[in-house]
Amino acid sequence: MSLPLFRRSLRSLAVAVAAIAAVMAVYIGMVVYLYDPEVNESLQLMQEAMPELFAAFGMANPSATLCDFLLNYLYGFMFTGLFALMGAYMAQRLAVGPTKDGSLAWLLASPCSRPRLAVTLIAAQVAVVLLTVLLLWASEAAFCEALFPGELDQVALARANLGLAALGLFAASLCFASGFAFQRPSVALWAGAGACILFLLMGLAGTVGEGLEWVASLSPFSLYDAYGLAAGEADAAAGSVGLLGASTALFAAGAAAFCRRDFSL
Repeated sequence: MSLPLFRRSLRSLAVAVAAIAAVMAVYIGMVVYLYDPEVNESLQLMQEAMPELFAAFGMANPSATLCDFLLNYLYGFMFTGLFALMGAYMAQRLAVGPTKDGSLAWLLASPCSRPRLAVTLIAAQVAVVLLTVLLLWASEAAFCEALFPGELDQVALARANLGLAALGLFAASLCFASGFAFQRPSVALWAGAGACILFLLMGLAGTVGEGLEWVASLSPFSLYDAYGLAAGEADAAAGSVGLLGASTALFAAGAAAFCRRDFSL
């Protein structure tokens, strides 16, 4: 691995990660505040009045505990969409962008081998995904402890966040593989990003469309079962392991494409 490239890659993504962490911390704080019984009662009335809308954003599950409440209002659509967006952004910054503007030339001219460069780019994305999950988790724990001390099941939330990391790595690896698999920059970026968007929409369609549950089951994102992970279910854990396996394969495919590709710089 090339440490200079690793540090440079992290710096190029630092502003986006900081902005995401700040915005999501505010949103998480608002969601935790809504768990207040008096406020939550009004929210339940809204959900009963607009069930299709809440279902479309993965917020239709009953919430008996604070952990369930967080899973319902954060993990169904918000966090899934967030990591799909992050995967596309990282592919643009680390793969598609440097290829398009020619800045990849100095990397290829360096004494580092292509496999070493590819491993470094992958390591930077893995670090960013894990850091983002850690920041989201820390925000949840901090707000819950401040507003509702002792009510959050930390172990259950930890399991859900470990699965979220697997989902984030899958989205990142898909966009990374796409970024080096295609010659045209627009196709390289949007093949992976478009697939993530499609998988997200398939999951939403399965929750709101009558008889469309099978559509959601076709999406790889359906392997992430936050409720099942929080409950310690073996099938949910197997789904997350499957996402990790797919991520490894996609990162390997992206690295292979990077090593074989004849870049026009």
